[in-house]
Order: sequence, then structure tokens, then C-alpha cells
Amino acid sequence: MADYRDLWSNLGMDLEKHDLLCEALPQLYGGVYLIQENRPEGMNYYNFVVSEVHGLRIKELDDHKKAGGKVVGTFCVFVPDELIIAAGAIGVGLCGGSQFWIEDGEKVLPRNLCPLVKAIVGAKISGTCPYFQSCDLLTGETTCDGKKKAYEVLGEYAPIYVMDLPQMKRDKDYKKWEEEIYEYKAVLEELTGNKITEEKLSEAIKLCNRKRAALQRLYNARKVLNVPISGKDVLLVSQIAFYDNPERFIEMTNKLCDELEDRIKKGIGVASEKSPRIMITGTPMAIPNWKMHHLIEESGAVVVCEETCTGTRYFENEVDETQTTMEGMIKALADRYMNINCACFTPNKGREEDVVRLAKEYGADGVVYCNLQFCHTYNIEYRQVEKALKEAGIPVVFIETDYSNDDTGQLQTRIEAFLEMLK
Repeated sequence: MADYRDLWSNLGMDLEKHDLLCEALPQLYGGVYLIQENRPEGMNYYNFVVSEVHGLRIKELDDHKKAGGKVVGTFCVFVPDELIIAAGAIGVGLCGGSQFWIEDGEKVLPRNLCPLVKAIVGAKISGTCPYFQSCDLLTGETTCDGKKKAYEVLGEYAPIYVMDLPQMKRDKDYKKWEEEIYEYKAVLEELTGNKITEEKLSEAIKLCNRKRAALQRLYNARKVLNVPISGKDVLLVSQIAFYDNPERFIEMTNKLCDELEDRIKKGIGVASEKSPRIMITGTPMAIPNWKMHHLIEESGAVVVCEETCTGTRYFENEVDETQTTMEGMIKALADRYMNINCACFTPNKGREEDVVRLAKEYGADGVVYCNLQFCHTYNIEYRQVEKALKEAGIPVVFIETDYSNDDTGQLQTRIEAFLEMLK
């Protein structure tokens, strides 16, 4: 990575503490990703993105801001990227997946709280995440109690706007979410000084749909018996989708898919055709949380699908592009985003159906239900998902963990036992 210390300094970062993070990441990445054999050549782009994770993209954000643009940070797949793009701003996903930020998060939050929430807050107050430091506005959402209250803490350190996501899916809830999108549109227009027109929003919808289509194409390549790419490589691509330049990401992901489809034709796979096929469901896996995929695939299985916010929930279902009026496009956005089956909703029969459907669609031999510690919504919802999977004859195992490596030995044993059961 080039020298970006002046840029980081201008962003008000704690350079000494940030150096510790920069020293740890290459070793972690190398031990998970670079040890893989027979990786697709197209993954070299994503290797480069990680090598410049706090460099090149931050420079692009800085250039955008110097030209008068704004940067908006988000924490959830419910915040409509289309509005941010239509307002001429750049959106970046800010969810933290590193143990590095937990200690600082616990300075202002309870210890018995979801590690993702603690990492989000820790990344900001420690001054070690240049994406946080680059944002002109943070956008939260009311998907869980931990996040809702953590946003109040973050509000002491940076401007934040919270969208009120309904917790049910009745007609009036869809209409309420439409109103929230209209209000967020006004917030972005005031922030950027740009009016979101029908033309700009239509273009943004098409751009986001193209990104979703590229990710769907990537996932489709995993449905074959001889899987051409590892699950952890696909996870990395999905994680990068949240902050990379959209046009560049679409181009490079489609190039990767070209290669994967060629590998499928030639019968080139990354695992034995007899390797157990695993689907992961549960809580999101923010970068650099690669632990579960790594443990599963090091145990001899291959991850073929993720029903998570960093998986299918992020890209399944496109926004209707046929609408031409602002009213029609806002309604189309509301419909698309409300159809995400997050555990925050009650009831949530749709997610049970999604998990069973995807497990069958991707030919999964078993499902790993991964839950971050103290994530009560996904923890409680396991009971219903487990019941639905058992009725469908699909084995499932529940794994609860955090971002540390303290439990890797225990998890490895449980995963290996589950895989052995699938044979």
C-alpha cells in the first residue's frame, strides 16, 4: 500500500493505533485467503482492494469531497443506496467485523452486547477507520435495539440520521416505509445541495440493479456440483460490494463470473464433488470477519450460499425499473427493501421459506446457522428456522460466536462433527 499517512492525519485519525491495525490485517488475510489453491485469477482484483482497503478508496472519497461531494456511511441493507447515488453522494458500508475495535467499543457500551455493534462504535471513537472519518453523514436504521441505542452514542461523535424501519409487513407498514424514504430523500438533498430528480433516481436504480445482477450471477456459479470458487472468496466479494466504486465493482465482478463460467465448462473446481455443500444463514459477516467460512472450508466442506445481509438479502430482488414518476419509483424502492426478510420483522415466515428455498436451490447438504453473541433476534428466530429445515429434511447446526479466535478449536470440533454426520 502507498503512503497515505498525510491523508489519514488530515482525517483526524489516531495514526499510532491505526498502524497496529494495518500490521495485523495482512497476516490475517494471508492466513485465510492467500493459502488457497486453485483460486480464480479474477480474485487478484479483490486481493488488491484489500491491500488498499484504507488507501486508494479513501483517496477517492477524499477527492470526491474536495470536488464538493459528500460521503454517506450506512450500517444496513435497508438504507436505499439508490437515493444516496441519485443525490450525487458516495455511500459506504460501515459495519465492523474486527475484534480490534471491540475494546474501544466497550468503553461506552456494555460488554454483553453484539460484537458487530461494539465494533461499529469502537471503529469511530478510536479514530482508526478512515471510512468513518470520511463521512459527512451516518445513516442508521431501527433494525435492533442494540443498534438503535448505539446510534445515540455515535451521535455524540458524528452527524447521524436514523430511518425508522417498521417491524411488521402490513400495508400500512409499507406506506410508512415509503414516507421514511421520502424523508431520507429530503435529508440527502439538504446535505448535498442536489435535487434528486426522476432521471437521476432512475439511473441510480438501474446502476444498483446491475450490481445486484452481478452478485446474483456470482452466486449462480456456485449451484453446480463442481463449485468453481470457494465460499470465503465469494464472501469477500460481497463484503467489498458495500464500499467499492459501483461501476468498477460491476465490471470486475462480471469479469470474475466470465472466468467462473469458463471453469465450470472445463470442470475446474475448488473442492471435491464429494465435499459437503454448506449453506450459512444468520447474522451478517462484516469485513474482516472470515472466521466461519474459513473453519468450514478448512474442515473439508465448501460453502455454496449465504442467506445473510452480506449474502442473498443484499442483492436478491431488483427494484422495478419501469416506473417513471417519483411517486412510482419511491414506491418501488419501498416494496423492494421491505421484501428483505430480516429477523427484526415479526412474524417472519418469509425468512423460513427463504432458507429452505435457498438450501434446495444451491444443493446444500446441511445448514450452519451462525449467530453473533447477544444477537437476540436471530438467536430466538433459530427455533422456527430449525423447525422449517427439519420438516424439509435438511440438517442444521447452531453456532454462536464472536470476533475473537478464542473459540476456534471448539468450533472446529463442532463443525467437523456436523460434517461427519452429513456423510
